[in-house]
Amino acid sequence: MRGQQGGRFLRAGVVHLEFLLAHLSDPHIGPLPRIPFRKLINKRLTGALNWHGARATIHSMDVLAEIIADLARHTPDHIALTGDLVNVGYEPEFPQAMAAVRSLGDAGSVSIVPGNHDAYIRESLPAMERVFRPYMLGDGAEGPCRFPYLRRRGGVALIGVNSGVPTLPFMATGRVGEAQRAALADLLDSTRQEGLFRVVMIHHPPLKTVTRFGRNLMDQRKMAELLGRHGAELVLHGHNHRHSLAEITGPAGPVPVLGVASASAVPGTPGHLAEYHLIAINPAARTARITRRGTPRGGGPVTTLAEFTLPRTAR
Repeated sequence: MRGQQGGRFLRAGVVHLEFLLAHLSDPHIGPLPRIPFRKLINKRLTGALNWHGARATIHSMDVLAEIIADLARHTPDHIALTGDLVNVGYEPEFPQAMAAVRSLGDAGSVSIVPGNHDAYIRESLPAMERVFRPYMLGDGAEGPCRFPYLRRRGGVALIGVNSGVPTLPFMATGRVGEAQRAALADLLDSTRQEGLFRVVMIHHPPLKTVTRFGRNLMDQRKMAELLGRHGAELVLHGHNHRHSLAEITGPAGPVPVLGVASASAVPGTPGHLAEYHLIAINPAARTARITRRGTPRGGGPVTTLAEFTLPRTAR
């Protein structure tokens, strides 16, 4: 990780004014541990069947290791991991996932929000919290995880929102809820007043246009309205296993909503490639330069897939 000093970042003896944030999501870390039958008399049964029937062939831990190794070579200042660390929310899955997350960095340099697979059934999120609690706490917070949380890093406000809730079989919807939305509005306002570059981390995209029924955020409209009223410089999400970019009209300009593909996807079609994002944030200019790094179609070493700057329209 790069050294951080008063909003300036030291790397190879050179002062940088940018904050380098890496974003990855949906690693679906496997293999799936052996699950006793009594633990399958719920939604986990369909999830386990899905893993053994399809998911195990479209997520590769070797690919994930290549993505993590490439990410580490770029020495980001911080890493955002936006959910679906595991597959069926079974308690032994979380320590297994921790082995991979630990290679990214410690809890001070990695921020995590849960996904729907991490919240598969009612007992899943408590199991996740027992392992990953330090990665899901705001600065100076103690006790249980409370969302949204806030972490200040340099000139950046990292705001973690939980959209992962237990759902019925064959459903992958999410929900933020009224209490979280009210707290998020307050955090967006207070960090704007501090002049911070606000990055909202969430698993489900807060836009209907980038998801489909059965996988959507149930209070998507209210979340989009909240972001439209209070603004944010960037929203990061996963869930769809593909790259996407959309916008919400905010009070001072567009709010970019950036989705990243699965970090462990086996290379296949152009829409199914493993990737992560390097986001070079200039807090003073309110801009972010995005580099998509991932596996090319047909496989091969991790490479740059695209580069662009946000926002794409003037504020």
